[in-house]
Amino acid sequence: MKINESGAKISAIVKVAQHIRSLSEETGNEYLPLNRGVNSVCNIDLTHIVKDIDFNSMEIQAYPPATGRPDLKDAVNNTYFHNKAAVDNIMITAGSTMGLDLSFQVADVERIYIPAYYWTTYDQIMKIRAIQSDVYRGYGELNQNLPGLKHAAVVICDPGNPVGDKYDDVKLLELIKRLNENGTVVFMDCPYRRMFFDSSDTLYRELMTMENVVIIESFSKWIGLSGQRIGFVYSADTHFIDEFRPRLVEVTNGINTFSQVLVQKLLATPEGMTAVTEFKRKTLNDMALNIEYLEKHDLLAKQFYRQSTPVGIFVVVDKTQEELLSHRIGSISLSYFTRTGKEEAEKVSRICVSFPHDTFKRFFNELVLG
Repeated sequence: MKINESGAKISAIVKVAQHIRSLSEETGNEYLPLNRGVNSVCNIDLTHIVKDIDFNSMEIQAYPPATGRPDLKDAVNNTYFHNKAAVDNIMITAGSTMGLDLSFQVADVERIYIPAYYWTTYDQIMKIRAIQSDVYRGYGELNQNLPGLKHAAVVICDPGNPVGDKYDDVKLLELIKRLNENGTVVFMDCPYRRMFFDSSDTLYRELMTMENVVIIESFSKWIGLSGQRIGFVYSADTHFIDEFRPRLVEVTNGINTFSQVLVQKLLATPEGMTAVTEFKRKTLNDMALNIEYLEKHDLLAKQFYRQSTPVGIFVVVDKTQEELLSHRIGSISLSYFTRTGKEEAEKVSRICVSFPHDTFKRFFNELVLG
């Protein structure tokens, strides 16, 4: 048959993971899978949450509301927006990937700008949807090019993937305000942010009334629910939501009910909030220790953090993918995450630092001590 070819390919990251698994099976040796993008310090303890869910109830064994359960939307409104957002403008999605895909389709822009080092899914979605795209090299470039961004959109991911860098919130908010006032659409894709902030965080509340800002969120990272594939999209622009809603409904007919009930209990019940707090505490502690170790042993690629702070869950290290693999450490060459400067990017690698510190240190000690 004739095929509408998009040019999109299966991610090289998947192939790296398959290769590492094969090496482990063939040699019988343990590998440190820092090529993965999942918080792996510990799992969130759902014991006291799941026991209170009646799997035989009609609440679970029925089609969910098409744009999300009201109690989950209320919990999202409270957690992210301090109960100040328009609940009807919160759309529950199957993770942030779906949120990005539908948002990219809805916004009528000439092109979408993504960071110079970016999550490869951005690129893949735009290839599949035949959306024109380009890259920007830092927030300073966006500030200097406002006239050229009037009919465009910009993706902001902070803390970032793959670099794991965090910029100053005051400066970040100032930039987003300028872009919004300029008529530039801002896709705010920050699934790692809530790992580092608690309920006192006001950034999303300050963004929620900006007509040109679309917030795309996920519960995969900061609650540790990658397997549940659930997130949300919010925009103050009712025209955006009016177009987003039917696209979401026709694609999903509602998001998995169990995952919605689970997240609502984690966000809005004492037992759930305790589980989330403990998960974050353990994860943040070991991530900080791992980054400290890398800095102490001059392994961190400091050139990527001159105007920002390395926080995780990823960082870039001054070792090639092959060098790390020779010490049984999985990683991804930074060249997979950029369109330009690939030769230089091949000299460094992205690793996930969300891994138990003792195991992390044991593997890296072999590399450091030779």
